[in-house]
Amino acid sequence: MDEPLTESRTPSRWPYFKNPVVRGLIGFLILYFVIAYLVAPELWVHYARKHPSFDDNPRITKTHDGHPGDPLNVGIIGTEQQLKSILKAAEWFPADPLGLESDLRIGIDTVLEREYDKAPVSNLYLFGRKEDLAYEQPVGDNPRHRHHVRFWKTEDVSQHGRPLWIGSATYDERVGLSHTTGQITHHIAPDVDQERDHLIKSLQQTNDLREVYMEQAFHKVLEGKNGGGDPWHTDGDLGVGIIKNEE
Repeated sequence: MDEPLTESRTPSRWPYFKNPVVRGLIGFLILYFVIAYLVAPELWVHYARKHPSFDDNPRITKTHDGHPGDPLNVGIIGTEQQLKSILKAAEWFPADPLGLESDLRIGIDTVLEREYDKAPVSNLYLFGRKEDLAYEQPVGDNPRHRHHVRFWKTEDVSQHGRPLWIGSATYDERVGLSHTTGQITHHIAPDVDQERDHLIKSLQQTNDLREVYMEQAFHKVLEGKNGGGDPWHTDGDLGVGIIKNEE
């Protein structure tokens, strides 16, 4: 009797594929490769273009004689006209330039407790120049109390080519003598985060900000003193607002 025929079976070239654990591991590695080497780099490029880097920017302003000034705590992305427009909508006023007339007026109005919405602010320096824009928001009828912010235009730009403006927002709580020079000056409140949050919130209320986020750990040194000897402290974060683009 002839022997029964047996089916010829070719050994699998990839026997490990039959193991569900191996298949799961291979699937994980493929997913990891796609995310880590294809998706994530594209997302990071998009983020970097959208959010300019703050790594190369200073953290503290300087006075005219080179002493540490007020800390930087805000950043706004937009054109100069967009920044001016949103500040106006938020009821911030451009500060008058320093000069004999404005200096006399702020002195008289402070003594008489009269309103001065555009009272001048002292110059601080960044990138070797004084502030590009200075704005304030009065509190009551006395210029000794006020919110104010100075902005400098940086070389960093967003994906749409709009510049980053970095600024220092502080609250003047009283007028007195400088602790370092004895000159008449405004003294700032120590909590600069509160003023950062006030500025960002006031801009948000205009509905002209597209996005707000915190650049965390912007400051490594969390406390110090400004040129007038006023102490300040911060949680280290920089508040950033992106103005809606006219598109």
